[in-house]
Amino acid sequence: MISKLFIMAFLILGISKQSFAMHIMEGFLAPSWALFWFVVAAPFLILGFLQIKKKIEIEPKALVLLALCGAFAFVLSSLKIPSVTGSCSHPTGVGLGAIIFGPLIMSIVSAIILLFQAVLLAHGGITTLGANVFSMGIVGPIVSYTIYMIWKKNDWNISVGVFLAASIGNMATYIVTSGQLAMAYPTDGSITVSLLKFLSIFALTQIPLAISEGLLTVVVFNVLRKYSGIELKKLSVI
Repeated sequence: MISKLFIMAFLILGISKQSFAMHIMEGFLAPSWALFWFVVAAPFLILGFLQIKKKIEIEPKALVLLALCGAFAFVLSSLKIPSVTGSCSHPTGVGLGAIIFGPLIMSIVSAIILLFQAVLLAHGGITTLGANVFSMGIVGPIVSYTIYMIWKKNDWNISVGVFLAASIGNMATYIVTSGQLAMAYPTDGSITVSLLKFLSIFALTQIPLAISEGLLTVVVFNVLRKYSGIELKKLSVI
């Protein structure tokens, strides 16, 4: 199911040029940094595999929701918006899945998405997969999930919580990616100066994208509440 949805998205979007931004392109990181991020991401992926099995046992129909969340993230994160200096920005789409399934499962989903995009769309890369998974598939979902759970615990407006979770999770990914690039390419030996440079490059496009992603995620989440409310309750989402 997930593979079919990914292939459909590929056929719709076509093949695009390499770029760096929210997805760090192939060969852009030194081997030492590439290996470092693979090692950092690995424990989350292992835990994610275990979490998927647990969730499916709780609610077998959740597999369909997981496929939907994966397709949603795949399509959104493939929509690249030109930024400055030949770079691009894009939504991540991981907030929806993080809210429903938690951040660990989304690390697995994101790894699959990023692998497909690197191979089929030349978006991101194999050597930079660990770094991209960490920013988009680990940090972003953790931030989104944490915000939503705080909102839910306090019984505040769900739609507002979903919006903030998705939009701030997007921004968290953008900030982490900027940090990864800054550590790999410090300006005159200064990581701080390099970080500010990368943040400023993508801010003009990424902030509006984060807001747009938040609004779209609210729309999709409300549709799921209407038609898959039973499954969401069993997964303790609502």
